[in-house]
Amino acid sequence: MYNFVTLKQLRPKLPSIINDVDEHLGRYIIAKHGQAVAVLLSIVDFESLIDTAEEVMDKDNLKRIQKGIREARKGRTVNWNSIKSKYKI
Repeated sequence: MYNFVTLKQLRPKLPSIINDVDEHLGRYIIAKHGQAVAVLLSIVDFESLIDTAEEVMDKDNLKRIQKGIREARKGRTVNWNSIKSKYKI
């Protein structure tokens, strides 16, 4: 979930907003003149977002993801219990 904040609201609340982002993984959309112009999120969320984007941008990974989605839509799925059993999870 994202919090929406204007620049005017952000300025006096910046320390508490930074604290929320750091301690509670808060996410903020910052607006200027009614238009979203920036996002404030934790370094943990940012790194996760970058890692995910890099994985998806890899053509081989993207093909595997798309193939998995197609197979799932066709009902070709594997039961979680069989995976746990196979890999002794």
